Amino acid sequence: MIAEHAHLAQQGIKLVELRLDYINGPVNLKRLLPERPTPTVITCRRLADGGKWRGTEEQRLLLLRTAIVEGVEYVDLEEDIAGGIPRYGKTKRIVSFHDFRRTPDDLDEIWQRLAKLQPDIIKIATMANNPHDNIRMLKLLARHKSIPTVGMCMGDMGTPSRILSQRHHPPFVFATFHQERLLAPGQLSYQQMTEVYRHEQLNAQTTVYGVIGDPIGHSLSPLIHNAAFQHLGLNAVYVPFRVPAENLDQFLSDHQEWGLHGLSVTIPHKEAVLKKITKLEPTVQGMGAANTLIYQGDTIQGHNTDCQAAIESLEKAMVPPLYDRGGLQGKLVLVLGAGGAARAIVHGLKQQGALVNITSRTHERSQALAEKFGAKAISWDNRYGITPDVVVNCTPVGMHPNVDDTPYEKHHMRPFMVIFDTVYNPENTLLIKDARNQGCVTVTGVEMFIRQAALQFKLFTGKEPPVEVMRETLKRAIGPAKM
Repeated sequence: MIAEHAHLAQQGIKLVELRLDYINGPVNLKRLLPERPTPTVITCRRLADGGKWRGTEEQRLLLLRTAIVEGVEYVDLEEDIAGGIPRYGKTKRIVSFHDFRRTPDDLDEIWQRLAKLQPDIIKIATMANNPHDNIRMLKLLARHKSIPTVGMCMGDMGTPSRILSQRHHPPFVFATFHQERLLAPGQLSYQQMTEVYRHEQLNAQTTVYGVIGDPIGHSLSPLIHNAAFQHLGLNAVYVPFRVPAENLDQFLSDHQEWGLHGLSVTIPHKEAVLKKITKLEPTVQGMGAANTLIYQGDTIQGHNTDCQAAIESLEKAMVPPLYDRGGLQGKLVLVLGAGGAARAIVHGLKQQGALVNITSRTHERSQALAEKFGAKAISWDNRYGITPDVVVNCTPVGMHPNVDDTPYEKHHMRPFMVIFDTVYNPENTLLIKDARNQGCVTVTGVEMFIRQAALQFKLFTGKEPPVEVMRETLKRAIGPAKM
């Protein structure tokens, strides 16, 4: 454990929490503390408080008191024990409150209670069950400046509070030393906080953008947009927001409280956001789906960059001598899927004069989409009943970690076909691998993803996007093992 702390200190970490409840066997503080390479917080959390301590309460309290006597820099004391452990020496007291079920309505009352227990730092950690819980936590930090306060929401819905709390200058924030060793739900790694979100550089003037979806943990949009911000030296951050469908209206109405300037929109919200948009780009109105929102005061502008990105990606692949200069005109296209991405792509294909067939596992959705755009719907089981020139996968089939799945079997592919997979992680899905083995021209999801993100970046910032920086960042993230 000390070796791990030494490694963290070499990375620039200024404070390390030592969780005594995670140590197997006897805890020898007289040996551990003199060897600590950084200032240290001693914590020993009970099972009831989300920890792993299985000894007696008397033993736990003795460890905490021993840490104070040994001169540790910080000790974490829960609210119910803080009054019984007096201040001693130079050790600073973190008086903490945890609720692993919800974010209570009385956050201010909780803060006031903790403030009466001689804290040097107050820590409040609660479970987010609604994106708005993050706003309530961030407002708490903004209101209470008299005592340094750490406030965060746990869970994947609470991740924004961990990133944006820095705008209120907390004494520190929590991160895990490795992405695979999370100690609390929704926690980010030190590398993510410092390299992706540039957490220590955020301030009240930082412009906030983000991506909304459910789920959202798989999205690589924060990686590429934050890399682009950093490359151009912009004081901006791009945050993942998990927003369930039932919370979408409130989240979109909360944009001023979040300080949002723009959003990317992904599954399942690309169609549902339309009812909140006050100014529609003509293509959005035509296709009935938006993947980009721009906030200007009370105005929400809706855009869709999927359509342009997809058509440009296809046209780049369909060049002479393999294909005539007519591009997509008159080509028979099979679109797999009937969600928001499919709507945008079908709209673009029809504008280019393609003959479009749509299929999905929910035939009613295929029929509705086909009727809207003057296309043809076919059942999922009959998708091999035609021989298309182009196949476009708009389903998540084949996405990491389900990399052994494909929505279109290889023995139905022909060398003259173009196979386009909108899945970008991994880049080389089973569908793309099979298509290459069959001699087909392929278009990967990376091409479309970078193009649509670059168009979004231009809408967000008004600046030319550093496309190659974004592309290389994505390639590194998905890695050769997944490609």
